[in-house]
Amino acid sequence: MAKYIIAHDLGTTGNKATLFAEDGTLVSSCSSTYSTIYADGNRAEQNPHDWWKAIVDTTRILLKTVSPNDIAGVALSGQMMGCLCVDKNGQPLRPHLLYCDQRSLKEEAYLSEKIDPIHFYKITGHRISASYSIEKLMWIRENEPDIFAKTDKMLNAKDYINFRLCGVIATDPSDASGTNAYDLNNWKWSEEIIDAAELDMSLFPEVRSSINVIGEITISAAKETGLRAGTPVICGGGDGSCAGVGVGSISQGSTYNYLGSSSWVALTVDKPIVDRQRRTMNWAHVVPGMLHPSGTMQTAGTSYAWMVNQLCEHELEISKATGKDVYELIDEQIRRSPLGANKLLFLPYMMGERTPRWNVNAKGTFVGLTINHKHGDMLRAVMEGITLNLGYIVDIFRNHIPIDSITVIGGGAKNPIWQQMMADIYQAEIKIPNYLDEATSMGAAVLAGIGSGLFKDFSVIDRFIRIQKTITPVKENVEKYKELMPVFDNTYHALTGIYKELADLKL
Repeated sequence: MAKYIIAHDLGTTGNKATLFAEDGTLVSSCSSTYSTIYADGNRAEQNPHDWWKAIVDTTRILLKTVSPNDIAGVALSGQMMGCLCVDKNGQPLRPHLLYCDQRSLKEEAYLSEKIDPIHFYKITGHRISASYSIEKLMWIRENEPDIFAKTDKMLNAKDYINFRLCGVIATDPSDASGTNAYDLNNWKWSEEIIDAAELDMSLFPEVRSSINVIGEITISAAKETGLRAGTPVICGGGDGSCAGVGVGSISQGSTYNYLGSSSWVALTVDKPIVDRQRRTMNWAHVVPGMLHPSGTMQTAGTSYAWMVNQLCEHELEISKATGKDVYELIDEQIRRSPLGANKLLFLPYMMGERTPRWNVNAKGTFVGLTINHKHGDMLRAVMEGITLNLGYIVDIFRNHIPIDSITVIGGGAKNPIWQQMMADIYQAEIKIPNYLDEATSMGAAVLAGIGSGLFKDFSVIDRFIRIQKTITPVKENVEKYKELMPVFDNTYHALTGIYKELADLKL
């Protein structure tokens, strides 16, 4: 009898549940959204009970397709770098602080005084930042002492759902490495950092392999979800590392680029990539013993979406009137502009920037605009600016490891102009797989399959993905972009003072 896997991708805006067959076929998928509470400009929280409702609702929908007796295992990928305080019974004590919650700036500054930032980066693979879990937990201790006094463990999103499913509290190395409290060199919680934060080691959950069965569906969870009591629950992992598995980045040097609202370049290695300027990050992979360095830019697809909404009103009107695809109309304009957009640059820093700038004051900028520039030049400049920034990240990693081929997923991977632009700027073959939006859930499905014994090892990902298209760099284009890249970089550095002055204005 065929066996199936349920994988959940517990993201920022909702849960995507997928049902995969033993042969790698995507049988069914569904989603359930939940809300985020934003406040004071830098706070973002979610109710963990909303996550559980989304898990219950989507699981029941998937089980309309197959029998609960045929489910071999369940695994989650989840949003990372959060902070959920639970009591000794695993009950949430307050809403979850998301990765984008930046309230703990004082705690960030405090840690920077206690530990040399370079030394910290070498231990954790990350900068000291309010984005991470340990700084958030420090904020709760200082500002909500009654909550902190009752806190037994700090969890991430998928860890809480695992507890609701099987009654076991644990995390995995990938999520642990997003807390800023995990030693990537020794694969354990860092006593040095936790001591510097003046926290107790007991607050941090046991770390289990991402492919370990950590428990079984309890009777109460079975009643709510419809799953069979006793179904294996596999530990799972953070969404970034799960996506790495879902695109086949499971062996030394394999590289991929997710091109969505935000975008990242990531690869799989056996040792941390230590960038002297701390421009990139290191994560533990869900593949045991491997690491998953990445560089993330804030507004890739978001900059493109801004362009569509603010600069393409004419194309939107034509699309509405004729039914022609608006993106095809935009591509027609971009094709009319030559490589380099007639020497027009766009810096895609619409919400500050992480990699490679790490500058919250950075702004989106057109530079070089003249009376002769046309609409298509501006559109091409936006697409090139996004890709040049990602290409800069690729070059940082290329200083440490050869990169000749990059698999690209996400919405941007569907655009043929963008595909060729990436090949030329990244100076690498661009590979487009059959699934562009399911990588994270596929990664979780592979974890469930290995953990439950349905799959032998990670090579099973070849059942799930196939490369549909390969784009090779055009030598002439590569040379032109090589000339443009340092100008792009110099433009950012020339404007850093202006960005700071703009941020400081009291208008």
